[in-house]
Amino acid sequence: QVQLVESGGGLVQPGGSLRLSCAASGFTFSRYAMSWYRQAPGKERELVAAITSVGDNTNYAGSVKGRFTISRDNAKNTVYLQMNSLKPEDTAAYYCNAVWLTSYRKYDYWGQGTQVTVSS
Repeated sequence: QVQLVESGGGLVQPGGSLRLSCAASGFTFSRYAMSWYRQAPGKERELVAAITSVGDNTNYAGSVKGRFTISRDNAKNTVYLQMNSLKPEDTAAYYCNAVWLTSYRKYDYWGQGTQVTVSS
């Protein structure tokens, strides 16, 4: 059974930091590119950060570049999102996504999300 379980969300003051984790199970984690998305109320889900299956390349939304860092530990089947210098506009539900593209199909899994609220 495929599972992606996010944790680490919460309430933080502007300028603070949080570290999100996404623990994967039920599939071969090291084959999958991993991403973090977020969705604020009334807005569309947006890509925040992505990392390749072996962790040799990362990508960030312009709004978080220089503040957020995505990383992964394939031995622990876990992907992380370190979020620094948080702003109120970072408030959203954050979702973990796993994708593996083969010649025949796309494998695409989502977690349930973890809430991040940045407020004083």
